[in-house]
Amino acid sequence: MGRPTTKTDLLTAAATNYEKLNALISGLTQEELRTPFDFSDDVKKKEAHWKRDKNLRDVLIHLHEWHQLLLDWVRANQAGDNKPFIPEPYNWKTYGAMNVEFWKKHQDTSLDEAKDKLQKSHAEVVKLAESFSNEELFSKGVYDWANGNALGSYFVSVTSSHYDWAMKKLKAHRKKIVPKCKAN
Repeated sequence: MGRPTTKTDLLTAAATNYEKLNALISGLTQEELRTPFDFSDDVKKKEAHWKRDKNLRDVLIHLHEWHQLLLDWVRANQAGDNKPFIPEPYNWKTYGAMNVEFWKKHQDTSLDEAKDKLQKSHAEVVKLAESFSNEELFSKGVYDWANGNALGSYFVSVTSSHYDWAMKKLKAHRKKIVPKCKAN
């Protein structure tokens, strides 16, 4: 399935990828959970997130915090508070630093807490998406505060697309761990 362009596709993709992510997480071994992420020897993994996230909790909290960005942004703008998606002092060029702040904020958050936070914020995002019509989500220019983009594109980015990102990271970690486990 390509990137969702309808409300039905958005909700289906969000649910499907969330279920796939949870299935992948459920299948992680204790060794895979215990071993810190380390992609330092892979020259193809240049983006900052490959160095930032050290474990499953970090990935889940990242997803949760981006859910919160969307929820806060939509609710504020619906209430008439013209607020950008990326909060000040950050912007689309500096959001990497914001992601690091999310990471720092949750270093004392347990994995179970991270799972619970993600489950709750995922449900909130889906419920919010359900409150909009297909036209409100996928027609450009409906909301001035969406900067000419379709509101639904933000929902897709923080759900199905972001869950894909998380699964790729977890699979890459698993792939690095499996040979080590078999060697022992």
